[in-house]
Amino acid sequence: MLIAILSIVGGLIALVAGGEWLVKGAVALSIRFGLPTLITGLVVVGAATSMPEMVASVSAALAGAPDIGWGNIAGSNIANILLILGATALLAPIPLHGIGRRDAVAGLGAAAFLYAMTLAGLASLWIGLLFLVLLIVYIAWRYTASQKRGDVNAPGHDEHEFDSEGPPMKLGFAVFYLTIGVIGLVVGGDFLIDGAIVFATQFGLSEAVIGLTIVAVGTSLPELAASATAAYRGQPGLALGNVLGSNIYNILLIGGATMLAAPQPITPELLDTELPLLLATSVLLWLLLAYGKRIGRWTGTGLLALFAANTVYLLLFM
Repeated sequence: MLIAILSIVGGLIALVAGGEWLVKGAVALSIRFGLPTLITGLVVVGAATSMPEMVASVSAALAGAPDIGWGNIAGSNIANILLILGATALLAPIPLHGIGRRDAVAGLGAAAFLYAMTLAGLASLWIGLLFLVLLIVYIAWRYTASQKRGDVNAPGHDEHEFDSEGPPMKLGFAVFYLTIGVIGLVVGGDFLIDGAIVFATQFGLSEAVIGLTIVAVGTSLPELAASATAAYRGQPGLALGNVLGSNIYNILLIGGATMLAAPQPITPELLDTELPLLLATSVLLWLLLAYGKRIGRWTGTGLLALFAANTVYLLLFM
């Protein structure tokens, strides 16, 4: 048990340090290549911070426990919206100014696609490849849209562009920071999950519940570290883009990889509450971005309360 505690503490330290280094590298790359902060969060940080989910879900599928993997995907997205955005808003309210609406729609579409696949009980290598193709289409569409004249998120039009005072960081150093950050996130997430699962198994939790709670929260901590760091440094576009991008990557990239590793139907247990909740929170996020001016501390508190209520339900009734 002492080893598990040390694993959790060490994992948390690595996650915090990795989040700081990853954001620093992402900021430098964004400035050097003239990318808007939201695109940097969607493509660079979103993908990088999804790596712990990728490792956990694919490893679980290869080990013959895909329920943990799919529970991790659904639970991580719920945690991104309720836990991470809620905690980030408490640390630093997120002004919106119309950013991220199209990405929220894409995330909602990905969640609906996952729900439909689960409801229909479909599973094959081709479906796994379809997930990955949809991700490539999304990235190409989003990058192309950001380059159009007049796009609010195009370079020079982002009100939350990074502070570029002083000489830009050299490309080699930026890549180094990004690489070390990713390593810290992956290693930290791995240590944290290993320790947390030891605790969870002591209470006889099912694979799906472990995936939805312990593994999902553990693998979502990189997003929390990266988003909180970005918000603290005054980069709300990066913090929000990280969550939006991570949600899309979780379903399309990690879901596709998990389906390829274990092409079998997604556990119908997720249809009881968690996939409907994922759809509901995805709709809620879209409404916030479409009609809200900011995600403030009161909204953040409400999101955290919903996350806590769902976690209690999972632990007590599933």
